[in-house]
Amino acid sequence: MIEQAESSFQGVAVTEVAEVAEVAEVAEVAEMAEMAEVTEVVEVAKTRSRPGRHKHDDQPLVAAPGTPDEPPPILNPDAPEWYLNRELTWLAFNQRVLHEAQDERTPLLERVKFLAIVSSNLDEFFMKRIGGLKQQIGARVRELTVDGRSPEQQLSECLVVVRDIVEQQRLLSSHLHRLLKAQGIVLRSYQRLAEPQRKQMRDYYLRNIFPLVTPQTMDPAHPFPFLSNLSLNLLVTVRYANDESSGLTRIKVPVGSGIPRFLKVGDEELYVPLEEVIAHNLDLLFPGMVIEACELFRVTRNAIAERDEDQADDMLVMIESELRERRFAPIVRLEVEKNMDPYHRGMLAAELGLEEATEVFEVDGMMALRDLFQVVGINRPELHDPSQHPLDHPKLGDKKRNIFHIIRDTGPILLQHPYESFATSVERFVLEASDDPKVLAIKMTLYRTSSDSKIIEYLIDAAQDGKQVTVVVELKARFDEAANIRWANRLEEAGIHVTYGVVGLKTHSKVILVVRRDFNGLRRYAHIGTGNYHAGTARLYCDLGLLTCDPAIGEDLTELFNYLTTGYVPKRNYRKLLPAPKVLKPALLDKIEREINHAKAAKPALIQFKMNALEDKDITAALYRASQAGVKVDLIVRDTCRLRPGIAGLSERVRVISIVGRFLEHTRIYYFLNGETEEYFIGSADCMKRNLESRVEVVTPVDHPELKQELRQILEVQLNDRRTAWDMQSDGSYVQRMPGENDDLRGSQQILIELAEKRQKEALRLKKRKPKGIARRAVN
Repeated sequence: MIEQAESSFQGVAVTEVAEVAEVAEVAEVAEMAEMAEVTEVVEVAKTRSRPGRHKHDDQPLVAAPGTPDEPPPILNPDAPEWYLNRELTWLAFNQRVLHEAQDERTPLLERVKFLAIVSSNLDEFFMKRIGGLKQQIGARVRELTVDGRSPEQQLSECLVVVRDIVEQQRLLSSHLHRLLKAQGIVLRSYQRLAEPQRKQMRDYYLRNIFPLVTPQTMDPAHPFPFLSNLSLNLLVTVRYANDESSGLTRIKVPVGSGIPRFLKVGDEELYVPLEEVIAHNLDLLFPGMVIEACELFRVTRNAIAERDEDQADDMLVMIESELRERRFAPIVRLEVEKNMDPYHRGMLAAELGLEEATEVFEVDGMMALRDLFQVVGINRPELHDPSQHPLDHPKLGDKKRNIFHIIRDTGPILLQHPYESFATSVERFVLEASDDPKVLAIKMTLYRTSSDSKIIEYLIDAAQDGKQVTVVVELKARFDEAANIRWANRLEEAGIHVTYGVVGLKTHSKVILVVRRDFNGLRRYAHIGTGNYHAGTARLYCDLGLLTCDPAIGEDLTELFNYLTTGYVPKRNYRKLLPAPKVLKPALLDKIEREINHAKAAKPALIQFKMNALEDKDITAALYRASQAGVKVDLIVRDTCRLRPGIAGLSERVRVISIVGRFLEHTRIYYFLNGETEEYFIGSADCMKRNLESRVEVVTPVDHPELKQELRQILEVQLNDRRTAWDMQSDGSYVQRMPGENDDLRGSQQILIELAEKRQKEALRLKKRKPKGIARRAVN
């Protein structure tokens, strides 16, 4: 989950990002929580997991002839009431993620992981979406969204949903705390430690953490201190023993830079939160003074601090300036512990410029549940999903053979991550390009990558070996700006030509172009993917990649890189690729219209999209019109979806499902039946206005029959998922499918894991049966 639904998985991981909490109330008082809470958690899970089969499942591809009954009225597909709100549907996705933490079928530490992901996602939601809504309100924006809501309405409705999610987290964290304790993993308050354990933690704190703690007093000589984003803070009320007047001091809990949130006590899986260790050893900071109170709070800052690129002389300098401004951006949320002194709560709200009634959140339990990723990392295999190891692609099993010869001789290769290895496919592609003396040039786009990226090292090696290397670095990749600035500087120092793309557009495409001198002249080899060049997220995100030496695709990528490195927009002719922002959206609309025409002519018509989000109004309206014309429409949408399925006279031939499983769904597939000439496309773009109109995206056709069959298999497996799929209802709510008596109990991701294993076994079997012929010299 994540860009930072994505980056939350990245923190497990994702990445993007690549490119990614906490299980319970700290205090063992949680052990004494009412069993009613547990019951409530289970009931919440049940109400969100009702079995339901969509009535659309068995519909034919051709509209049925008219019946004696009066047909439903044809509704206006442009009316605001038929569009769901982007923010609210994204929050609904997080409720589905939270359900994975509530679902007793999910292994215990995986439940903790999903709880941490939801917490991380909510942090980002406040930083990006709530922050953006507040900016619109401050700017007195009056324009309504396509669903007819003002910024004020969106903010109000979002906060209601957020508070509901937070309450569910509270109930669940207490329940998971007890389950963890039963498995020997305990989060305990400092007060409930035995005396020898307290002494051990005090000694550890004094040696390893105390020198990093800096108390800051708030009085006329010491103004209100700066509070960093997402920081945990202690507000300490302190006075001299012989003085009745007290003062306030802020202490930042120094989590990060190698200091964990939860400190391990002894050799067992017993942990105590760092803030509790600090709070119960304040005599070290204030010797001889009286501690009247110590209260925990946390702040979240707006992450939107973007400038006008057209006015910037230097893109890199501008992004560095934006990062500095973000550090001091307005605070959009204050979290305080339950029962904080009302005066202190009001004082903090006033100092931070917040409305106490709506922007201050009281937390009954542990704050910053995202820190539970630390607990998720405990090595207890029986409490995790079964281990999954990415496999070599069957066509890439021969490590001794040149990868470019394999692509040239066997045809295009479809990569399925995380089921198939990123290291032995994409990283190998760049490694061999850097080493191969016949490779003359390497060009690639870089949106997000890992801190220990091998691809970066291979590119530097290639440049030092005299190859022409060009990298388009996207400096505006949200929350990865600082990392990308460092990469850009390092690449330039190695002599690589670095460009930052086109002014006003984010470069979100994932492409690599390799120019090689083959035996019969120059040949272009390419990788086009749906996911980032990030080894970490490649283990956690479901993505696709295409390795090809198709001449038309190579020529199109040459045009694309010329555009990215110059910014010039002459008429560029693309033979196969559908790049955004100029080509992709009109092409999708044209192809939808083509299916409409097929349906009107009583021919089979089918559209199937798999993507992260459906937010663009024009695409949504076109899909409504397709349904009205009789086209069957299947949508597999991970999170945000504006379209409402199953409405008579509008979308009764549309079904929308969402897959939530152990991996973050990140693949984009676009399918059109197109009469008898089926079309499949994969790429980096979702059907969001920003992707289609404000980003450089690349979507490529997949023409090879074998690869089309692989994409068909993925779509069918997910559309028939009875374990991890959710059906969207016409009101925008979701009902989780539950397997029936004769249904497959496996989720689609588990099935795809097993299919990858089957492909590899079959390849090994065929390899053993293959007769050994006379050795031939490879043709370079």
